[in-house]
Amino acid sequence: MQDFRKLQVWRKSHSLALQVYAKTAAFPKDETYGVTAQARRAAVSIAANIAEGSARSGDKEFARFLYISLGSASELEYLSILIADLGLLKKPEATKIETDAAEIKRMLSGLIASLPIQRGLIADS
Repeated sequence: MQDFRKLQVWRKSHSLALQVYAKTAAFPKDETYGVTAQARRAAVSIAANIAEGSARSGDKEFARFLYISLGSASELEYLSILIADLGLLKKPEATKIETDAAEIKRMLSGLIASLPIQRGLIADS
């Protein structure tokens, strides 16, 4: 078990979740249960799954939660495109979210690749 707060990818993911909450606060009320909620859930899911996976027993389980985070980051990446195309955010603001999500995906991929289970250094049970 490791302290997720020490992981740079978690810190970046947490920051992104805060950014998404701040940017979606001004969205129209009719989007409260639509793209607003979806974007917020995806952003929170990235950091939350990193945190949950870090408390699991072993690298295999940790990797599983990191893959879930990777999927949520891809979801948020798409939602940022949708949000811009719908005119809910200005293109530069939406692009910032998209770029940050893409960077987090690269960081997650690197972390997954660095795990002993991914490198074949520990037995797959």
